Amino acid sequence: MIDYRIKTFLMLCDTMNYRKTAELLNMTQPAVTQHIHFLENEYKCKLFLYDRHTLKITSEGELLKNYAENVLFQEQKLFEKMKIVEQKVVRIGATKTIGEYVIDKKLAEYLKNPNNNLLIDIDNTVRLLQRLKKGELDFALIEGFYDGKEFASKVYKEEDFIGVCSCNHPFANKTIPLEDSFSETLFIREKGSGTRTILEQILSEQNYTTEHFKRCVCVSNFGLMSKLICENIGVTFAYKAFLKSNPQLSPFYIEGHSVVRNFRFVYLNTPDSLKTVESFEKILA
Repeated sequence: MIDYRIKTFLMLCDTMNYRKTAELLNMTQPAVTQHIHFLENEYKCKLFLYDRHTLKITSEGELLKNYAENVLFQEQKLFEKMKIVEQKVVRIGATKTIGEYVIDKKLAEYLKNPNNNLLIDIDNTVRLLQRLKKGELDFALIEGFYDGKEFASKVYKEEDFIGVCSCNHPFANKTIPLEDSFSETLFIREKGSGTRTILEQILSEQNYTTEHFKRCVCVSNFGLMSKLICENIGVTFAYKAFLKSNPQLSPFYIEGHSVVRNFRFVYLNTPDSLKTVESFEKILA
């Protein structure tokens, strides 16, 4: 059974605040401090430091955090194996593009078997990675960036990253200079989204930002974004799979830019996680 002081440590990693940690764990603040001091004495290093009144985790603390998250996940899997469970629930996460437009039919086939069960969490990259670290998901399918030191990964598939407009837009099915798109309203996903991060990186490489567009509108829901684009209100940049959301959408391309990114299985580096990923590789192929 994982040491209760390790659980205190992981909660402090999440909150980075001793008072909030104490409240969430129904403990006193001195007790939280005592737990952290015990671990620091045990491992003979500082796990946290204050920098101008801001609590920060040390490099040694990061190492312990990564190890502890893996151990906590394996403990949860052990509890599952020691229980008599009629239906094993596989807990998977997927970013919105993948969940809504890439794996939907594959999951439908999987669930036609009454013996199969799933917990499916569709969210942005940042939130899915947070749930993975807490051991709340077996794996996540993401298109965004992640810390290779914290997670293991396997490529699921490649996908083109393109411009998207309505079928009757002047850009439809054309290749245009990047600067021409700046005359448009840009629809963009919320912060933490993989598609937003990738677009911002592409623009940055050309010394541009989203502020170069005539107007930038944040829309977290792909369904609404699709309808707004079909009304010729603006354009977006997304994975090719997004075109499946509406037959009135059309691709457009940027001169000199052919962008292909990987969709990946991302998971904690444990044998149980790898086993689940390998089984789903076949299901989602």
